[in-house]
Amino acid sequence: MDKLLLKYILRPYWRLTRSHTLGVQAIVVDEAGRVLLVRHTYVRGWHLPGGGVERGESVHDALVRELREEAQIELQGKPSLLGVFANFARAPRDHIVVFIVRQWDKIGAPVRSLEILEQKFFHPSSLPPGTIRGVEARLKEAFEGKPLSDQW
Repeated sequence: MDKLLLKYILRPYWRLTRSHTLGVQAIVVDEAGRVLLVRHTYVRGWHLPGGGVERGESVHDALVRELREEAQIELQGKPSLLGVFANFARAPRDHIVVFIVRQWDKIGAPVRSLEILEQKFFHPSSLPPGTIRGVEARLKEAFEGKPLSDQW
């Protein structure tokens, strides 16, 4: 029931009541050069950890909160900005700010929740089936020097 509530009731409500939506996502890189991906309960595919920036919250604070909630990760250094991407396929005024996070600590074991089914590290050149197109594009930009797009 929770997935249905989120997908069919809350998302359309948020789209109608918010003039702009802003999200943050993180390319969390481990010491082996692998990146963290998560699978959500309410949408298919592998995604970067992250989520929406709440009212009165800075982009940085949202990143810190989302990494704690979704991955049990605590930032230890300043993340670097990869870019800001328009995600108009999701909503006509949706943007995602993507950071690269290299300095971090694990503060707990992965927690399966109502939101997160699974989290794993993958090498950018061998992503799992179902990795969403936007994630693949961001990783090519971050690791292969592909030109940044302004679209998710």
